[in-house]
Amino acid sequence: MRKLLLYIVCFFALQVKIMAQDIQVQPTPRQITVKGENMATPVTFRLEGEREANPRAVKLLKTFLGDRLSSKGLPLYLGEKGDRAVQSRKRQIPEQPEGYYLEINPKGITLAGNDERGTYYAVRTFMQLFRDNHLPQVEIRDYPDVRFRGVVEGFYGTPWSHEARLRQLRFYGENKLNTYIYGPKDDPYHSSPNWRKPYPAKDAARIAELVKVANENEVDFVWAIHPGLDIRWETSDRDSLMAKFEHMYDLGVRSFAVFFDDISGEGAKADRQVELLNYVDDHFVRVKPDVTPLIVCPTEYNKDWARPESGYLATIGTKLNPSVEVMWTGDRVISEITREGVEWIREQIKRPSYIWWNFPVSDYVRDHVLLGEVYGNGKDIAGSISGFVANPMEWAEASKLAIYCVADYTWNMQSYDRSRSWHRAIRAIMPENAEAFTVFARHNSDLGENVHRFRREESVEILPVAERFMKGYQEGRYDERDFLALQEEFERVAEAADLLLVDNENEALIEEITPWLHQFKILGDAGREALVMLKAEERGDRELFLRKYNHVKALRKRSYELERQFNQNPYQPGVKTGTTVLQPLVLGIFTEATERFNRKNGMDLPLLADYLPCKLTTNVPQLEHLPLQVYPNRVHLTPLLEVVKWPAGGYLQLELDDLYRIPGTRMNFDVKGDLSWGVMEVSVDGENWQVVTLTRDARGRLNGKWEDTPVKFVRFTNSGKDEQQVYLREFYVVFS
Repeated sequence: MRKLLLYIVCFFALQVKIMAQDIQVQPTPRQITVKGENMATPVTFRLEGEREANPRAVKLLKTFLGDRLSSKGLPLYLGEKGDRAVQSRKRQIPEQPEGYYLEINPKGITLAGNDERGTYYAVRTFMQLFRDNHLPQVEIRDYPDVRFRGVVEGFYGTPWSHEARLRQLRFYGENKLNTYIYGPKDDPYHSSPNWRKPYPAKDAARIAELVKVANENEVDFVWAIHPGLDIRWETSDRDSLMAKFEHMYDLGVRSFAVFFDDISGEGAKADRQVELLNYVDDHFVRVKPDVTPLIVCPTEYNKDWARPESGYLATIGTKLNPSVEVMWTGDRVISEITREGVEWIREQIKRPSYIWWNFPVSDYVRDHVLLGEVYGNGKDIAGSISGFVANPMEWAEASKLAIYCVADYTWNMQSYDRSRSWHRAIRAIMPENAEAFTVFARHNSDLGENVHRFRREESVEILPVAERFMKGYQEGRYDERDFLALQEEFERVAEAADLLLVDNENEALIEEITPWLHQFKILGDAGREALVMLKAEERGDRELFLRKYNHVKALRKRSYELERQFNQNPYQPGVKTGTTVLQPLVLGIFTEATERFNRKNGMDLPLLADYLPCKLTTNVPQLEHLPLQVYPNRVHLTPLLEVVKWPAGGYLQLELDDLYRIPGTRMNFDVKGDLSWGVMEVSVDGENWQVVTLTRDARGRLNGKWEDTPVKFVRFTNSGKDEQQVYLREFYVVFS
């Protein structure tokens, strides 16, 4: 009998656990208890507490339930702690900010918040549970780990459109994100040259609408100003900033930030920054009771750039008003956030840091879309940070995949599951075509080689198969099962591209990624044809091999044309997809099969190996991993977005593969003074150097010309005694 009772208890416990697992809430709740079987959704609900509860929560709930609301029906109690409607549940409501309590049973429903935002989140959770004409009998106690959670639109490049921002704000409300920081680098009224001026009427009206929609979704719209590029530490500039904040306040903005990132010179002085920030905090933020704490992004915003000897962070930590939030990107510009890292900066700035996480931002790898899982950040950092915002791509809809996962992570770190969250995000963004989008996303995750050395996993499931197959093929024996698995994967790639290109459930997303879908289709086709080449070579089918060889070459040409047709920008132009696993795999199969065919048939068919006729060497740390943009008659260095600290004796050298006649070079370091500290040289052998005369054109660019003799090396060196801080806006060499 005891065994039978134990079996029954375990069986029902298992059933409750299974039901809990079937209940999916975004973000993952902290505590959820299943109280019984699902119950049928009532025909009508009677709303109790409407007059006292958060009006935004009331409006959202009434819009959602529509004509199901009645003077009769299942009671639905709504309100904040202390309200009469939820008085009986006040002890169940979490004490933490934005916490909420939800209960659903046949006697009634309770949606109660510790504060107004908590009530709003209770409604959001209820809406997620309300599906398929049934409701689960559950009890949920929930609150977020991180106080401020959301997004900073702080990337370089084309800012989001107004419509994209409106969609984003609604998406944040749906996923319990409470912060949107408006700081697009290319908005001239946010930064130089027009930060001192008010927005034109049309732009101001759009910002007012964004603030309205943000408020409706319980999102703090934070307007940021970036004055450091040309600020003068004078009363007139201080007054201009205060007037600009008043202008934004009149538009409805109640949260503000000041950015001093990616600048040098006068604007980067810590004592001046602190003086201005404290004045703004004392005379604007604190005197307005409805304004949230001021946020600052410092000039030294990551550990790699921090210089303790400069005293910059010490000044921020000891002299900046304690209420001002200080942003931080981690150990580097692009890095994972660790407990050790946030404790280090907490000691420096004397407060928890406000994390600016540079993912999935792609303004330094603009030829990629970053759709991989969100991982690598510590699950034990909640107590050491005050906020966590993600910097997204300029592709707003595509960024939602990572933003969804960031919402899940920042709400409940200990329960965060990267794979589960990523798959749920895909279904939320592309529910009807989730499988095809999954195939595309898992092969578009990594960034490729980049100056920040930040990489992500890509093509994880097929990677061991690809590695095992290529090793076996090169050794003369491979597993047929691996061949079939690769064949199926390339078929899935081609199918996914076709399905998504005609998809209309998320038109904004498809419009953003269409160039990459075309490239993805070519990749799938090339992979399938390369595998047919392999089999044709093995069977000795010369005619079929040559057909497929020519087809792969044609596909390669189409890919090349796409690279130069879409996404043309001065930084990383083009469209790259599957670069970590699938592209090298196709090239490897093609190369090996062609070499074998050539040996057997006494032919010399050319290969498609990637080739760069130029090599970069440097001892300037920030430039060591800088990608090159190579064209038929010129080589560009990929421009950098942040300040380059060029040490004395630091050099940058380009070595061509042969001697070339070089009509000249062009540099733009965005410095107003002369460049007497630097010298440009060319050489035939890398040992004997000729100095090149530099002249400045009307746009401030430096042009170098020399005798019309072939050279192989081009070098620029800081020949002075001091470090120079410059922007690498442009550096290219033309050759013939």
